This record gives sequence, C-alpha cells and structure tokens, in this order.
Amino acid sequence: MKIVDARVIVTCPGRNFVTLKIVTDEGVTGVGDATLNGRELAVASYLRDHVVPLLIGRDPHRIEDTWQYLFQGAYWRRGPVTMSAIAAVDTALWDILGKVAGLPVYQLLGGRSREGVTVYGHANGETVEEVLSEVARYVDLGYRAVRLQCGVPGLDSTYGVSGDKMFYEPARGTLPEVNVWSTEKYLSFAPTLFARAREEFGPDLKLLHDVHHRLTPIEAARLGKSLEPYALYWMEDPVPADLQEGFRLIREHTTTPIAVGEVFNSIWDCADLIRDQLIDFIRTTVVHAGGITHLRRIFDLAALHQVRSGSHGATDLSPVCMAAALHVDISIPNFGLQEYMRHTDATDEVFPHGYHYADGYLFPSEEPGLGVDIDEEAAARYPYQQAYLPVNRLEDGTVHPW
Repeated sequence: MKIVDARVIVTCPGRNFVTLKIVTDEGVTGVGDATLNGRELAVASYLRDHVVPLLIGRDPHRIEDTWQYLFQGAYWRRGPVTMSAIAAVDTALWDILGKVAGLPVYQLLGGRSREGVTVYGHANGETVEEVLSEVARYVDLGYRAVRLQCGVPGLDSTYGVSGDKMFYEPARGTLPEVNVWSTEKYLSFAPTLFARAREEFGPDLKLLHDVHHRLTPIEAARLGKSLEPYALYWMEDPVPADLQEGFRLIREHTTTPIAVGEVFNSIWDCADLIRDQLIDFIRTTVVHAGGITHLRRIFDLAALHQVRSGSHGATDLSPVCMAAALHVDISIPNFGLQEYMRHTDATDEVFPHGYHYADGYLFPSEEPGLGVDIDEEAAARYPYQQAYLPVNRLEDGTVHPW
C-alpha cells in the first residue's frame, strides 16, 4: 500500500478548520486535523508546500517512521505550525491503519481503560446569576464537570464570556478585538463566583476555572489559596507557561490543582513540569502536540509522575481532532477529564462523525479507524474567513497575556 494523494482542505462552517485527507492506492483514506486558530493558512501552506510532496509514495503503515522523518528531517523543529502539520499526517495515518485492520483506533492503542470519557462544559455569563443559570443547564444535560467563567465587575469585556453560550468562538474580525483587563478587580471578585456555585450545587459537581495565563506566579498563588475552600477540580493556565519555574512558586503556596498545556507543542515543553510534579493535569491535544503518536508519549511520561490528562477541546479543534482525542482518552491509564465544546450543526455537517455524548460522557466511534470524515462538497460551501483571537491590554494600555 502506498500514499498516492494528500489534500489540504480549508473550510469555515462558522469558524476556520484545516484538514488533511490522505489517499492510498487501495482507496483507503484517512483524515487529520491541522487547525491553528488565527494562523490557519500558515499550517495549510506548510502542509501543501512542504509536507505533502514528501508523503507521496510512502507506506502509510509506517506511522512512527513517518513521524520521525517529518520531525527529525526538518532543521527547524517544533513550534505550533510544524507540530500541527505533523499531527495532521500522524492522525490521518492512524485513521488509515484502523480501517485496514478493521478496528477502531483505540483498540490499536491497547483497548479500553474505561467505559466512557468524562467531559466538561463551559458555563459563562456576564454576571454570577447568569453563570449559575448556565451551570444548571449543563447539570440538566448530565454533565459531571463544568468550567465557570464570569464577567468581572468594572471591566467591559472578559475573554471566555460570550453571548453564544454553547458554541463560543472568540476568533473574529479582520483585526483582533481588544479586551481590557484588571488583575486587582479579578482577584477580588473570583472567589465570590465559586462560593455561590458551591452553595447552589453542593460538593459533588466538579468545578473548573481558566485564568488564561493572566497572572504572575505570586498572584496565581493568591488566587489558588483563595479558591481552596471551594475545592476546584483544577485551576487552568494560571500563568504564562514560558516561565516554567513559576509553577514551583504557585505549588509552594496552594493545594488547588493546576492544569496547563493547551499551547504546548511537544513533550519538551512540559517534561520538567511533569517530572517535578508542578502540575496535576496536562492539557496537550492531538492537533497541537504532534498527533496521536506524540500525545501518547506525553501522557505516558505524565502517568509515571501521577499527572493526569485533561486535553483541550474547544471549538477551534475540529470533530476530526475530537474523534482522535477520544480514542486516546478511552485507552490511557491516567485519563483525567476531556474538554467538550459542542460544534455547530454546519460543522457537524462538514465533519460527519460517529462519536456521541450521553449522561456526562463522550463515547468514541466503534467504526474502523477514527470514525470521522470530511464531506468535501459541504466544506466547499464554506470558504475561509480571516479571523483573529483577541488581544488583552491592561487598563493603562499595556499588552498583557490573555
């Protein structure tokens, strides 16, 4: 069996996605997600101009060799563009292998370690009351874990809060939207939200919160300490992860669990955080961390150090990525939680899939391969639209991590 074609498909059914479809000489196809939110065309070009020519004629069964060939063979290694492109190839090859074997991909990864994949939803609102109403809606849908994000009094807008609750997409417009931020207002307000949530929903519901990298280590330590009475399942991205030593300071001051990693691209970005047990959940994902092959390496290292998975799963990851993530989630021994933001009907039309949600869990498809595909005719009806993620500034105008 040989690869005879590889197509890069860019489509925008409400938001932009980049998909690689690999075709073999025996007619077996595989798909991989290559979406990099706000920089989609960079990955599309990397694939089309630099990677696809290297795939033609290769044996699709040689997944590990192909991964090493694309990674080691590029002088300029790692980074979000390169690793998203490699991820698309890797995921598509696993899809092909599953179809050839007649098995869902999770069976090739060792079979089930659990019956279903526990997921969490996003409850957000401008006010505490609005957030609590959204939490109640997720509880009614069967969710056992919910992330809470609220507008901060005194700030006009807050990243993570939107009018469209179920299908939130922050990337928009031909220029980035600007959010104004105040750490002081946020730190004063945040504990109030979780005090109300625990009072209303009791001790059993898993509550999560995303800080979006906005704090310094000592500020994050203060926040974690103030949230300890409310027993969060995790506090996500408390500081920019560029300074990994900062997580040590946070750990010294609070027992609130820490999750980080959706912007990580390789095992080298998080090896020290895992080995030194400075985090509790690693949130790397299939599309941005080099595909199923490399994500398994990260999770295997994490398992040795009692760190659990918590993969990113926002709407900037297509159903192709979600399908792949579920096959990994169901098979690894150290699974923690899977983010799940539902896609729009238009997106589901473009990406027909077999995974499904029921009673707080997602279940991967039992079809051979990943159990997801791209409808290229439907995709062609939704051309690419330029969109940027927001920029965060302090009240004095200083650009600030978001």
